[in-house]
Amino acid sequence: MSVPVSGALRRELAEAVSGARLLVVGAGGIGCELLKDLVLTGFNNIDVIDLDTIDVSNLNRQFLFQKKHVGRSKAQVAKESVLQFYPEANIIAYHDSIMNPDYNVEFFRQFTLVMNALDNRAARNHVNRMCLAADVPLIESGTAGYLGQVTVIKKGVTECYECHPKPTQKTFPGCTIRNTPSEPIHCIVWAKYLFNQLFGEEDADQEVSPDRADPEAAWEPTEAEARARASNEDGDIKRVSTKEWAKSTGYDPVKLFTKLFKDDIRYLLTMDKLWKKRKPPVPLDWTEVQNQEKNMSDQQNDSSLGLKDQQVLDVKSYARLFSKSVETLRVHLAEKGDGAELIWDKDDPSAMDFVTSAANLRMHIFSMNMKSRFDIKSMAGNIIPAIATTNAVIAGLIVLEGLKILSGKIEHCRTIFLNKQPNPRKKLLVPCSLDPPNPNCYVCASKPEVTVKLNVHKVTVLTLQDKIVKEKFAMVAPDVQIDDGKGTILISSEEGETEANNHRKLSEFGIRNGTRLQADDFLQDYTLLINVLHSEDLEKDVEFEVVGDGPEKVGPKPSEPISKNITNGSDDGAQPSTSTAPDQDDVLIVDSDDEGPSSNTDDDMENKNRKRKLEDREHVNTKRMRTDQTEEQDDIIALD
Repeated sequence: MSVPVSGALRRELAEAVSGARLLVVGAGGIGCELLKDLVLTGFNNIDVIDLDTIDVSNLNRQFLFQKKHVGRSKAQVAKESVLQFYPEANIIAYHDSIMNPDYNVEFFRQFTLVMNALDNRAARNHVNRMCLAADVPLIESGTAGYLGQVTVIKKGVTECYECHPKPTQKTFPGCTIRNTPSEPIHCIVWAKYLFNQLFGEEDADQEVSPDRADPEAAWEPTEAEARARASNEDGDIKRVSTKEWAKSTGYDPVKLFTKLFKDDIRYLLTMDKLWKKRKPPVPLDWTEVQNQEKNMSDQQNDSSLGLKDQQVLDVKSYARLFSKSVETLRVHLAEKGDGAELIWDKDDPSAMDFVTSAANLRMHIFSMNMKSRFDIKSMAGNIIPAIATTNAVIAGLIVLEGLKILSGKIEHCRTIFLNKQPNPRKKLLVPCSLDPPNPNCYVCASKPEVTVKLNVHKVTVLTLQDKIVKEKFAMVAPDVQIDDGKGTILISSEEGETEANNHRKLSEFGIRNGTRLQADDFLQDYTLLINVLHSEDLEKDVEFEVVGDGPEKVGPKPSEPISKNITNGSDDGAQPSTSTAPDQDDVLIVDSDDEGPSSNTDDDMENKNRKRKLEDREHVNTKRMRTDQTEEQDDIIALD
């Protein structure tokens, strides 16, 4: 039996620790380390929630899980494992989504502290808002390879998670990659995984076949667990590796094409729960694709683009490129001899041909606009590996920040960055003072308000609901009414109540330039006033713009290189071991011992550092900051 270190704490703090009730959201990479640290520090009352089930690929870093646990609830098994070495703990496990309406503001008010170890931005936004509504301190954290971050969020004292716009998320949960891609980057990651499965170093983290254990495909916990168990049992459908199967076919391009783009897609369609609110994928048939005629307008578009790498081809051309690249890679692999492996390199023409063609074929299947080779090359090759030690360091820092809060010294809390290499002061851990709330934040301001530029004659109520209120402003169950004194209801959280409005244009309800909309989410205890700015001059494919943010385009949003962000650690970055990600040591360069708010812009940091003079410390020199860095670092969602 392990003994907690509460004896090392002063009596008042030890009592506060033992009496505190904590909520840990996520039981994956960081979550496992955090639960262990918490009980060994003396925390006795812990609630842990996670929707996910345990997969074989988790076992190399989520140490509370063993092979016998595969298919079971992460939260439940984490509880059982912790109780084995600290049975005195009172742990409540929930196999559920934190966004379930059951976990309302009153639920959050039970807790002294909330600690996030999530794997998607929507849930992170939601927990941020729930903690603000409940006035409970939230400790955020994230890891990406050797990089990590911990920060504290307290209503009225610090910035909230949404005080500044976040970049497009750069890595994604495994079930999104395998089952429900919605952006081109999902398909590019899938294609790179496929390269490694067929020609490179096989890795359980890089599975490309449909994920039968996807929690979303089976909402009931027992059903999800049963699916996961079945998918990992010996003797299940073709439990042969992708590479072995491909070898058995002689790397036949047509057979590979049929399995990946027809049979696997048909199997996904049998998981009908996935497609209730999504457009279902459309399988491709090799023969039908070969009989397609190239659209002349596509040819004209191609030629007008000039450079070959910037052309977007048609499906038939990508199918042929896929076949050609498979043949070429098969020869390269054979030349290396038995047991050889190819290493993916974005500068290898054959490897890029394979990823470009496979990714675009998958984009087409899932109704996305296909991308040029140039675009795909810019997004590929930047996948970050999971480092178990990083999770351990970050979990320890979370506990230390929690102890400061329980000591009543929140002013001593810091945003702490873990770097890959020491800074000029020879430090890997760099603390920065917490920033105050952004007075213009549309979440934590006293009266949240935002201006949205759109064309009222083109934007429908459904677009307002799904893309603006839910996706952009992260509401879960919104009610939207026109602030016209009449209370005209556009959108209701009651299912079916305003469905007839969905395809009507905003202008049909009298909405025009200057109209104010009131959006309420009663679950989040959150109200947002939306000022409509009518415009007929938006860029092509741009549906709306939030004034102060970048434009929002129709369909999949463009993705940037993955290297600019930091993942969260619930499913903490299981990524290709053959990735050629650039060095990350310049992601954060702060030459500070303990000073300087973690501002989000170069100008702010430069100005603040130029003005700041320290009474008890030497002057701080900030070498340089990247614009998309600091607070935004904690926003990557890791692959699993």
